Amino acid sequence: MAPSVDKMLTGLIAATFTPFTREGEINLVEIGPYIDYLTEKQGVRNIFVNGTTGESMSLSVTERKILAEEWCQKAKGKMDQVIVHVGCMSLKDAQELTRHAAQIRADAIAVIAPSFFKPSNADVLKSFLKEVASVAPSLPFYYYHLPAITGVNVPAKDVLDGIEKLIPSFRGVKFSGSDLMDFGRCVSDSPPHWSVLYGVDEQLLAALAMGGHGAVGSTYNYVGCHVNKLISAFENGDLVQARTIQFKIQELLSYAMKLGFDLGVNKQLMSELSGLCLGPPRLPVMPCPPDHAQSIAWKYHSIFPEC
Repeated sequence: MAPSVDKMLTGLIAATFTPFTREGEINLVEIGPYIDYLTEKQGVRNIFVNGTTGESMSLSVTERKILAEEWCQKAKGKMDQVIVHVGCMSLKDAQELTRHAAQIRADAIAVIAPSFFKPSNADVLKSFLKEVASVAPSLPFYYYHLPAITGVNVPAKDVLDGIEKLIPSFRGVKFSGSDLMDFGRCVSDSPPHWSVLYGVDEQLLAALAMGGHGAVGSTYNYVGCHVNKLISAFENGDLVQARTIQFKIQELLSYAMKLGFDLGVNKQLMSELSGLCLGPPRLPVMPCPPDHAQSIAWKYHSIFPEC
């Protein structure tokens, strides 16, 4: 997995959960089986680690380094690309994680906007991203756009304007917002070597119609095999089949949201469906109520009786 600015990132990327022990410590033992599950059962060959789904902001810098190295080592020869999220509230911490990602030969890095002291506009945010990227200038770089969580309501298009002059290694955006106009403008103005990836799983088909190159999401850990069929149907011009699969995913997530579909529930659902022991989330995220994940898993099997 040597760094390369030439590998186009497309298709499905699973945003991985961080395995914990029952005592709340990182659990590296599960990472190898996790990767095998994604590749063999879900047909997913790209991962986005230490992101929101991976509880990155609840992890120490040391823990994030240990996890990133384990993901990269275990994915070698099995995954196409491992993207390591290195965003932090501290510029120095983000730079430290970026240097480490280059050392462990991650395929790319991604950075979310800092959300405590928030950048006031696109230029400030680009300056922050430039400083992070500068310590590993050959490592492909992605901006992680998640305004609902960060509270940084700067259009992604404004961030992307002129960014490659500041960050020559810039290769795209993980767009986890619901503003499809902003998303479309990112797609329409992106050069051909960029990847514009969508991160709202229940609206993927709309993003594909807008020209999105792929998708990053937590549900692709366990519905990846079905979403691969959705993408294939779309690419083959079978919109009826693509819509059918998208509507099923919406039915599942709508059911889950009525039960309170937060990260703790999502993580436990992954454990239920995959058989992996991912452990509880870390506070302040609360563990899943015992019956919620089982109820959503039952709904999953009723909608998707087989992969």
